Parts: sequence; structure tokens; C-alpha cells
Amino acid sequence: MSGKPNKPAGHAGHRERLRDRFLNAGADALADYELLELILFSALPRVDTKATAKALLSRFGSFAAVISAEPQRLEEVKGIGRAGVVALKAVQAAALAYMRDEIMDQPILSSWDKLLRYCKASMGHNATEQFRILFLNNKNALIADEVQQKGTVDHTPVYPREVVKRALELGATSLIMVHNHPSGDPTPSKGDIAMTRQVVEAAAKLQIAVHDHLIIGRNDHASFKAMGLL
Repeated sequence: MSGKPNKPAGHAGHRERLRDRFLNAGADALADYELLELILFSALPRVDTKATAKALLSRFGSFAAVISAEPQRLEEVKGIGRAGVVALKAVQAAALAYMRDEIMDQPILSSWDKLLRYCKASMGHNATEQFRILFLNNKNALIADEVQQKGTVDHTPVYPREVVKRALELGATSLIMVHNHPSGDPTPSKGDIAMTRQVVEAAAKLQIAVHDHLIIGRNDHASFKAMGLL
């Protein structure tokens, strides 16, 4: 006997090789399904994570879409289980927390690219419409990021009085409205335009500025300010 330990066999060996490649070469050396495998290793110790990871990508289309998917939809994929869902959603939560920390308490108007990345990551793949407000202080630094309403696939009720009331509670002097279009097309609807005008008018009466209204699609966004609608 040589005294050397035996190399792990089967899927255990595959997992060790994948971990080694990740540690030695970094995430860029891994395909999306392999990165999903790494996330699922601990949650699914006795499951073929390669098959599960590929099934997730086939169902949702991309790594970002997988971790952004609703838990109920993730559970529909064979082999994922509750533990796998928690692992995936924890990765999404960690990524969003990191991006949110990068813009919190920072002048938003000079951190616009980071803001857009955060909005796209947090809302771009949502299956239902979500309306959130970014509240800013008198230095245009972000002091709060709050989801105000959630709706159906294509409709979220927005109440201008509630938006303004919350701004006053937080001591905000300006705000940015953000919502997503689950269809993927960020083009503003007539309803979006009308609602924005109502919020702007209500806020102006209390000297609260509305810097922009962003609509987030899967791969693009629309800015009311850039489009001359604000």
C-alpha cells in the first residue's frame, strides 16, 4: 500500500474537482450551470446537482433569472427541494445586499450606473409588477429603498398620497420611482405616464422633487427624465 488517500469517486469526486477549479481559477472559469452546482452542493448532498442546475437554466433561461425566480416556481423543478430553494434565494439576497450597500448613503445622481444595476437585479426578472420608491435626502443621498406596492402580472396600484406621506415620514426631500414590466418591454404605458404626473403634482405641493421614474425590463430600462416625460 502506498499510504496515499484514495481520491473521492463518483459525484463526490466531481464536486471536489469543481470546488478546486473555482478556488484556483475563480468564477469566470465556470459555466453558469457549474456555478449553480456549487450553490446547491451543501443543500443537496445526495442529488445530481449537474442535472438539477441544467434543468433550472433550461426552465428560467439564465443564472440571474434562476436566483430571481419566485420560490414556488423554483420548487416546480425536479430535485430542487426546499433546501435548494433557500440556497438560491440566499445567494440573491446576498447579491442585492451588496449592491444596496454600494448605493446607500451615497449621492444617487453620481452613482447612476450602480443604481440601475441594483434595480435590474432586484426587479428585472420579477414575474409580477412591483413599485418601489428610492427616498433621498437634501444631498441626494439614498436614505431608504422601499417596495410600496405589488400587483398582478401587468398592474400595480399606486397611490400618490401614500408616496408623499411616506416621504414626509422619512424626511426625504426628493425621490425616484421605480417599477418593473414583467413583459420585459420597459416602454411606459399611458397609465404609467398619468400616474407619474399625479405623483409629481402631489409631491410638488410639499416641495418634494421627483428626479425620475425608471421602468425596468429584463434587458433594458426606460427613464422618464431621459425621454422628456418628467
